[in-house]
Amino acid sequence: MNGEELQFLPLTYLGNDTVSIAYRFRKPEGEKPVFIWFPGFKSEMGSLKAEALDSWCAENGAGCLRFDHSGHGASGGQFQDGTISKWLAEATAVSEMAQNSGAAVFVGSSMGGWIALLLARLLEARRGGPKAVVLIAPAWDMTRLMLERASPEARAELDKNGVYYRPSAYSADPYPITKKLIEDGAKYLFGEDPLPLRMPIRILHGCQDADIPWRHSLALLDAIESPYIRLTLIKDGEHRLSRPQDLRLLFSTLSEFLKLRLLGFNASPLS
Repeated sequence: MNGEELQFLPLTYLGNDTVSIAYRFRKPEGEKPVFIWFPGFKSEMGSLKAEALDSWCAENGAGCLRFDHSGHGASGGQFQDGTISKWLAEATAVSEMAQNSGAAVFVGSSMGGWIALLLARLLEARRGGPKAVVLIAPAWDMTRLMLERASPEARAELDKNGVYYRPSAYSADPYPITKKLIEDGAKYLFGEDPLPLRMPIRILHGCQDADIPWRHSLALLDAIESPYIRLTLIKDGEHRLSRPQDLRLLFSTLSEFLKLRLLGFNASPLS
C-alpha cells in the first residue's frame, strides 16, 4: 500500500450509525517516523498542504497518514452531523493504524491542531502520546470564537433553528454552524489546568490570520506543560500558510523529527 491508494475505515457510533472514513497511508521506510495529518474545519486530505506533506514524506522515506473527517471529502456522513467528539473519535481510530509502523508525529492544521492536542492528551494518559506535535494556526478554541463572532441575528437563528450559515472566505457557499457543534466543543475547551503534555511542540502562526488570531497561540504556551515548545510567527502569513515559503518553513520544522526513532527520542528537546 502506498500514499496514493484510497482506503476506507468503517466506524460505528452510538445508535449504530456507521460511517466510512477515507484515508491514505504511506508506510515509512526502515526506522523513519509516521507523520499523521489532522485536517482543518471544512478541509480535506487532498488539500495543498496535505498533498505537499505526503510528497515530502515520500522524498524522505517517512510515513504519512492522512484522512477525511466524516462529512468531509471522500468520507461518508453529513457535515452538519459533525461535532468535536465525533471528529476526535475518528482521528483516534485512524491514528491507531500507525501504532506499529513507527514513531508518530502529529501535524494539525487549524481545527486539526485542536484535535491533535486533544488526542495527544488522551494517548498520553493511556499509553504515551506522539513523539512530537506540529501545529499550524491551531484553532484550539474554534467553537468559542464562532459563538463570540456570531451576530445577534445569527445567534437568534442558532437558538431557533439549531444552525446558522456563516459566510466563508474560502468558498462561495456559507458554512453551516450547528448548535450541537458549539455546545459539544465547549466540553473540550482548555481550562485552568495546563495540558499534561511533555513532548516537543512546534507552532506556526501567521500574524495576518483573520480566522484564528496569532495571540491565541501565545496563550497555548501557558496552556501546555511541555517546556519544549517553540512558536514561530510569520509576519505576512495568513491562516492557511500554504504559500511556497510557508511550506518550506513547515518542512524545515518537520525535518527536526525525521530521526526520532533512530535517536530513541522521548520527551526531551532536540539539540
